[in-house]
Order: sequence, then C-alpha cells, then structure tokens
Amino acid sequence: MKTTLITGGAGFIGSHLCDFLIEKSFRVICVDNFITGNRKNIEHLKCDNNFTLIEHDISKHISIDEPVDYVMHFASPASPVDYQKIPIQTLKAGSLGTHNTLGLAVIKKAKYFLASTSEVYGDPQVNPQPESYWGNVNPVGPRGCYDEAKRFAEALVTAYHQIHNVDTRIARIFNTYGSRMRKDDGRAVPNFINQALNNKPITIYGDGKQTRSFCYVSDLVDGIYKLMMSDVNSPMNLGNPDEYTILDFAKIIQEISNTTSKIKFKNLPVDDPHIRCPDITKAIKELNWKPKMGLKEGIVKTIEWFRNN
Repeated sequence: MKTTLITGGAGFIGSHLCDFLIEKSFRVICVDNFITGNRKNIEHLKCDNNFTLIEHDISKHISIDEPVDYVMHFASPASPVDYQKIPIQTLKAGSLGTHNTLGLAVIKKAKYFLASTSEVYGDPQVNPQPESYWGNVNPVGPRGCYDEAKRFAEALVTAYHQIHNVDTRIARIFNTYGSRMRKDDGRAVPNFINQALNNKPITIYGDGKQTRSFCYVSDLVDGIYKLMMSDVNSPMNLGNPDEYTILDFAKIIQEISNTTSKIKFKNLPVDDPHIRCPDITKAIKELNWKPKMGLKEGIVKTIEWFRNN
C-alpha cells in the first residue's frame, strides 16, 4: 500500500483528493492547520484505518515516522478574501511550506506534487494561457502575496528537481468548483450561488465582460492523479477550457437556481484578471485527460450541495 502525504488535505480540493486516493487503496496522511480548511470535509474519514490527520502548520518543520511514497503540497489560502487578510501566512505556505515538504520528499525519496495555480499568469496578455507563457504579475499588488508565493514555489520545486533529483510534478490549477466550497470563499461560484439561493442581488465586479473557465472538482482530481502518475516534470495546466464571461455565468446561476435575484454591478478590484482560460493541449497529449463535466450539469450538483449544507 502506497502512502501519500497531502498538505491542505482538509481544504476544498485537498479533501476530495483524500477521498479519491483512499478509494484507490492509498494510505493518506492529511496535514492541515485549519486556517482555511474545514474539519467537516474529512469528518467521514476519521474512522478509516487508511487515513491519518496531523494538525500542523506546514510552514514549520515536519517529521513523519513512516515511509512516504508521495508528498502533495496543497496547503495555501486560495481565495482573494483569505490571502489578502493573511498575506504573510500565504507567502509562508508557498515558500517555507514548499521548502519543508520538498525536504520531506528528499528524506523519504518520495515523488513530489505541487498544487500551483493559474494565478502565476497574473492578468494575462495571451489567451488561452499555455504553460510556455511567463505571465503578467504585479508583485506588490493586492494579489501579489498569492501569485508570487506560487511562482516562487514553482522555481523551488524546479531547483530541487535539478539539484537533488526529486521526481516532481507541477499542476497549474484553474478555477475549480463543486461541493465543499466555503460559502464565504469570496469567489464567483460560492458568491453567486449563495446570493441566488437567498434571493439577494448577484454582485458582479466590473462590467461582467471579464472571462473565467470553470472545472468541476471530480474532473480536476482525476487530472491531478493522472499527472502524479505520469513522468511529466514540467508545469501542466489543469482546468476546463470552456470560457464564459462573468455576466453569462451569473445568468446561468439565475436560470438553474430559479432565483428572483437581480444582477448588481460593483467596481472591479485592483489587478483582477480580465481573462482566464487554460490551454490544455499538453494535458490532452501527455495525460490523455480533459474535463468531462459540462458547466450546467456541474452547477446543478453544486447548487444542490449548497442547498443541503
């Protein structure tokens, strides 16, 4: 039985990854300090003999007294609401957390997986964004703490691969949605759904013409697993290439939720990306992976989860 250590394992994506790997007969060690993670996300796993929870801040040294085959670093605030509130912790998760988990991978001779982000592209001047694009990032803007933490993490992972021969994977994760998102997450999906379910105005920042793509969480986790099991060391985009304007997306939420909510426009935040869409040519070729869940089908499932929770 292979053992995987997942930092941020009680978070939205991390908890789904815990479920996925346990179903594939992995032993999972979940590490989380619960700054943004939720104990409810992993409550159903606490009695599983193949699951262990360690409450720990990964920006501090960690020792594990058993063999570890895979180290997967997902620990980081990922919402602008969170990382603008706790920018130093966000920077530490991307820098010290990456350093500590890479050190663990060296000691354990484990394969290493970094959950990076589409935010490394900043407000892109190329659309869709291929892995070869270097990005357009403001390092001292309100999003810089997250963007630059992930860019540094990618550089550190690459250095460990080159200098210490660590077998590394880097996933640049684009907008993902599904069950276990926090309603106060601050991003479009939970914001719009909760506003619609409560018949409150759906707030759009700017004119709504900015674009996003939305990948359902089960599709993303499948891509993460395929990347981890591949031999691709260079960064890989994982996301859904179907692109929607924020205004069109809000109208989809209105339609599916059957809400009486009207759309309300507010000022666009500083450095908010105007376009965001992954070029997944590499994932299709190297992993034989692409998303299967259509947006409306995924939103129906997500709205149902929010209604029940």
